Formats: sequence, structure tokens, C-alpha cells
Amino acid sequence: MKPVRLPAAATLALPRWALFALGLLYILPGLIGREPWKNDDAASFGIMWTMAHGGLADWLWPNVAGMSMPDEGPLAFWLGAIFIKLFGWIGDEVFAARMSTIGIFVISALSVWYTAFNLGRRGDAQPLRLAFGGQPEPDDFGRTLADAAVLIYLGCLGLLQHSHDITAEALYVSLMAYMLYRAVRYVERASLRNAILMGLALGGLTLTRGWVAPAALTLSLLLCAVFLRLPLRRTLGHLALAVVVGALLTLVWLLPGELLQPYGHAPLQAWMDWNCRQFSMPDRQSVVYFFRVGIWFFWPAWPFAAWAVYAWRRQHHVLHIVVPLTFVAMLALLAMFHPDPDPAQLLPLLPPLAVMAAFGLLTMKRGAINAIDWFSVMVLTICAFVLWLFWFAALTGWPPKLAHNALKLLPGFKPELGLAAFFVAACATAGWVALVHWRISRQPAVLWRAVVLSSGGLILIWVLIMTLFLPELNYSKSYASVAHQISVNLPQGNACINTNVGAAQRASFAYYGRLPFAGVDNQRCDLLLLQDSSRKRDGRDQLQEQHGTDWIKLWEGRRATDDVERFRLYQRVK
Repeated sequence: MKPVRLPAAATLALPRWALFALGLLYILPGLIGREPWKNDDAASFGIMWTMAHGGLADWLWPNVAGMSMPDEGPLAFWLGAIFIKLFGWIGDEVFAARMSTIGIFVISALSVWYTAFNLGRRGDAQPLRLAFGGQPEPDDFGRTLADAAVLIYLGCLGLLQHSHDITAEALYVSLMAYMLYRAVRYVERASLRNAILMGLALGGLTLTRGWVAPAALTLSLLLCAVFLRLPLRRTLGHLALAVVVGALLTLVWLLPGELLQPYGHAPLQAWMDWNCRQFSMPDRQSVVYFFRVGIWFFWPAWPFAAWAVYAWRRQHHVLHIVVPLTFVAMLALLAMFHPDPDPAQLLPLLPPLAVMAAFGLLTMKRGAINAIDWFSVMVLTICAFVLWLFWFAALTGWPPKLAHNALKLLPGFKPELGLAAFFVAACATAGWVALVHWRISRQPAVLWRAVVLSSGGLILIWVLIMTLFLPELNYSKSYASVAHQISVNLPQGNACINTNVGAAQRASFAYYGRLPFAGVDNQRCDLLLLQDSSRKRDGRDQLQEQHGTDWIKLWEGRRATDDVERFRLYQRVK
């Protein structure tokens, strides 16, 4: 027997304007006025900016102002570079690059919505028919589940920052959501069209973060077909077609790269080496990392998803559990088999977990749902109040101790009142109060009531951080000020700079300071920019051992918020 009994009143869809408003409030803050932050955010922007201002070789061999970065794949950087070329004329190329994340976010949200919608309107997912009627229609039930899935997806803590960074991870999770949607459509109706579209998704994933995950997903689809008793021969043919389409899409980059050899390098070899390093035998560190970080990274999706598996355990071969669960299991194994665990391996699990979690909501007891609501209201409201209090203290200096704590990590920073940011933050806070009042006073019976406060509260916290504290974050995490200092101290008439700085620093210095770094061939230059620790001594002997001859120090400095990292600019004595 199905574990779901639900009246039609519980499947009222979330108003479209409300869902769109939440989506805009989620994605727009953190894009406007935000400088490239260390580390991956700035490094990815550097690749995009180099492509946009470079030639064909830069598009085939990703690099940050001459520093080779051929590892992951170029698709995300191509998109950012295209947006810089299209919208860079507005005067802020950083914002132009970030505009690509809006489209990427829309793709992921729509993919999650349509995946849950198609699964929810199937007969095996419908609730039991009530004795006197009144059960929801299939489409109404599907729309409600889809709204809940998107709200859960937006409420996941791990997605928040990564969806706003201009990195490959944002596109990666979006394409993973689209791949899940295409897999559901294929299992529903195995056709050549769906196989080709799956192949395009596989190719996009391969061009974004390598072939390891697409290969695992292809195996997942085969396992789904076996478990759901689809015709095996036909499935194998369609999967082979999808793999061929994905490989052909990948050749759009690899074939010209191998033929033209940009900067004397072959992208295929470097890319394959990076892919092979993404997989190794799991150890205790990777397993512990997955569960220790995943417990908050996947919140609040994982408790609902786990409950869905338990609640539907007696319903064999139901598509809405088999396909997402297979994806989750395979991607979790990939994350634990990664030799260097980090959040990038956890992100792909969010779309299938959000879809499964929506089906877990169906069987949650009212007491559990009310507990989640009250937990969200109390914790998120307290967090919002604390953020407002710290902002007020930093701006006014009262209370003194709180103001000191708010600014002690930002030496030299002078807070100023931004009217536009304050207005947006105040409106978001008022919207949160109205949402809480609606939830408490109306006691709605709709299915998505259990997650609307979690998602809305998390969006409020993000809006407050990206409006009230954006100047402080830019001051703390950006290298723009150091770039301006270096550019002022550059002597006239020098053609290039050799350096050992990382990708994030190099990107920021090239963009904000227009520093002429040596190209990919790393030619000999008369200027040298070194990055090291201020805890070391001057290091002149070591400098001469590594670079030879004598050098004159032109400048030394660091970011105001980092008393360890140090930069020194030298000129060769001729």
C-alpha cells in the first residue's frame, strides 16, 4: 500500500510570482558590486577575462594571464568570457562574467522543478484515493511536489555560496540537475531524442569537470534500466548513442586543441592527467569528510530524502525513488573515492537529494513539520537579528565592545551607510516577518509549508550578508587594493613580470592593476613579483639563488586583513 494520503487542499501550488521572487532574491545578491574573492572565484574570473581579451589559443588552453590552468575543462570559462564580451561594455567586467551564473541558476532550478513535476504526476507516485473523493489531480500533485523540491534545493546550505561564485562548480551542479531530468524523461520514454539530449548533458558535464562523473552516471542509468526492467538491448544502444554524442561534443575543444597546439601544449594530455587524479581508493579521511561535512552541506534535504527511502521501501520499482537514489549512491561513491575531498565533490548530490526530499515530505507527520518550522523561525530570526546588530554596531560604534568585535578583523576599514543596500536589506527583513506571520496565523495545510520558512530564512540571511556586509567582505577577500599599490610602483617601460603568485592573486593583479605578466612560455623579465610569508626574513640570498644576479626591491606590501601573506616587487639590476 502506498504510504501517502493527501487531500486536494494540500496540493495548492505556490504562486508563480512568489517562486520567481524567491529565485531572484536568491541569485541576485552576491552578483552586484562583488569583487572577485580569493581563491577559486578570482582564479575562475581570471581565466574568463584572459579568454575575453585574448586569442584562440587562450580559449583552447585556459590560463590566467599566462599561468596555465588546463585541468577541469573550458565550458564554464567559455560562458563567462562570452558574457564579458557581450556585456563588458557596461564598465564592470566582473559583473558581466557573473551574469552567466544567472542563466546557470535558472537551468538548475527549472531542471529540479520539471524532474519533480514529471515524477510526481506518475501513477505510481499518486496518493491513495480517498473514500469520498477529494484527492488531488495528478498535475496539481506534481506541481506541488515540484515547488517543494525547488524550495528544498534553494534551502540547501552547500549550494548557497557555490551558486554565486563564477566557478566551474556552479555550471557543474546545474548540468547535473539537467542530466537528472533527462534521465527521468528517458526512463519514462526511451527514445532516440531523449538519448541524444542525455548525450548533450554528458558532453556538457565532461567539458565542465571531466569524464569521471559522466562515466559513473552512464553506469547509473544502466543500473536503473536493469532494476526497472527496461529492455536491456535497446537501453545499451541508446546509452552508446548518448556516449557518442557526449564524446563528439567534447571534441569541439579537444580536436582543435590537439591540431593547433596552443602555446605549444596539448590540452588532451594535461586534461587526462587531471581526470586520472580524481579517482583513487577511498580512505578514512575521505569517508569521514563526506559524512562530517555532508551533514550540514546537504541540510535540509538529507533528512527528508532519507525518510522518503524509508517511507517508500515497500513500493518496489517506483521511478521517483529508484532514479534519484541511484544517482545519489553513485555520486556519493565518487565523492568518497576522491583523493582530495572538497565541497566540489558534494555539490552534484544536491539535485537528486532535493527531488527525493520532496517525496519525503509527503509522509512526514504534522508534529515533525511543525518542529522544522519552529526551528527555522527561531534560528534564522536570531541569525538575522545578530547580523543587524553587528551592522549597527560597526556603523555607529555602539555598543563599543560589539563594534570592536565587528571590525577587529578589518584594520583600516571605515564603514559607510549604503542607502540602496540598506533599503534592500530592510525590505527582505520585512518580507521575512510577513512570511512568518502568514505561516503562524494561517496554519496552511499545503505540502510545501514545511520548507518555505527554511528556504525563505536562508535567503534572508544571504541577502543581509550580501547587502549590509558586502563592503567589508570585498575589503577582506579582494586583492584589488594590493593590485593598485603594485601598479603605482611599476617603473615605466617594462615589458613583463615574472612571478610565483597563485592563480587568484595573478587574476586580480592582472585585472585591477593591468600588470603585464609573462606569458605561458614564461619568458625572462626584468621585474619579479614574489609572494611569500611575512614571517620569513627578507630572503635576498634565497632570491639570488633561485633567480640569479642582483635585484632592487621597489615595493613591499600586503592586504590589510592578512598579516601573513606578503608581496614584494623587484627589478633586475642591469
